[in-house]
Amino acid sequence: METETLQTKAHFSIPSLVAIGAAIASFFVSPGAGFMLAIVAIIAGVIGVLLSMSPSIRGGVVSMFSLIVAAIGIVVAIARALI
Repeated sequence: METETLQTKAHFSIPSLVAIGAAIASFFVSPGAGFMLAIVAIIAGVIGVLLSMSPSIRGGVVSMFSLIVAAIGIVVAIARALI
């Protein structure tokens, strides 16, 4: 018996796209909103990294990059709040 397996094209996970969007947006809003967006980016980035372990989902590098950018966003939001 032959069984056919369908190869699907790997796609980016939604959490990885949300993470990078929220991380970048955290630099362009008020310090409080920037802090919250950075937290959202970290949570979505962690979920994106976990989902990227599946061979059919891409976005691991994007999620890891968003975690770094979100950490910088938190530092910038705190610095902007103190100034």
